[in-house]
Amino acid sequence: MKKALIIGGAGFVGKYLAEYLVGDCGYTVVSTKMKNEVLDADGYEVVDMNLLVKEEVEAVLRESNPDYVFHLAAQSSVAVSWSNPQLTVDVNIKGTLNLLDVCKEIEYKGNVLLIGSGEEYGRIDPDQVPITEDTVLRPGNIYAATKGCQNMLATIYAKAYNLNLIMVRAFNHVGPRQSPQFVVADFCKQVVEVEKGLREPVIHVGNLKAKRDFTDVRDVVAAYECLVRQGKAGETYNVGAGNAYEIQEILDKIIALSGKDIKVEVEKERLRPIDVPIISADITKITEQTDWERKISLEQTLIDTLDYWRENIEA
Repeated sequence: MKKALIIGGAGFVGKYLAEYLVGDCGYTVVSTKMKNEVLDADGYEVVDMNLLVKEEVEAVLRESNPDYVFHLAAQSSVAVSWSNPQLTVDVNIKGTLNLLDVCKEIEYKGNVLLIGSGEEYGRIDPDQVPITEDTVLRPGNIYAATKGCQNMLATIYAKAYNLNLIMVRAFNHVGPRQSPQFVVADFCKQVVEVEKGLREPVIHVGNLKAKRDFTDVRDVVAAYECLVRQGKAGETYNVGAGNAYEIQEILDKIIALSGKDIKVEVEKERLRPIDVPIISADITKITEQTDWERKISLEQTLIDTLDYWRENIEA
């Protein structure tokens, strides 16, 4: 039985990944969290670990001795990266360096998957869409810059120290249980609050013109499992749907699924200082080199996310 270590398992993706590895793939799983985080695990072990304390990282890696490591720990909000760049740099760069140095020093031979972001590509010209992995990085926000740095550091470490590091640039992933600080969850939560009479029939939004590549989180974690087994060391892989939807279109679909007559209002405080117009992944590399394929449609994701909020918001 294969054993996996998930670093940053208390987050949105980490919980889905652990459930998938245990329930669908038959792995033994150890998942880390911060001491102040709560993680209700079913069928796997949870340990406290601070990624910024190198000694803790080494202790967990030695004790768990996994076949595979999934590095999910990150400050992953673009909005938070603008308001707290220091935290974003600390977690996304310094924390990752702690992991890489530990892998080097203990001569870890397992495979390590490091999760980056499609945001790393930055402002893309229309003729560059869909975006391939060799596209020049032009990050347009602080979060993207830290993830681009993580990718470059891991590429260097893989070659210099013969480490089995595989890098991902994950595009927007969505689904039930996601925090409403992210756009689809935010829209669904607001719509359900309207349905339950908890707010006036008005949705407050930011930039609706941006186009993003949305993939269901349950498809994303399946991609991660394929990549940690079948991906090539030192290589980077896009994970996404392979097409872009305008945020306006997503909002229209959510409102239509509700059936409510809802007004939309743009709020200046929801607008970012810089917002990349379009992000869409070329997923040829992952589909050619692994067994992964998308299974969940965007419409099903939106239905499931609305239903999640309907079950978790009291009228």
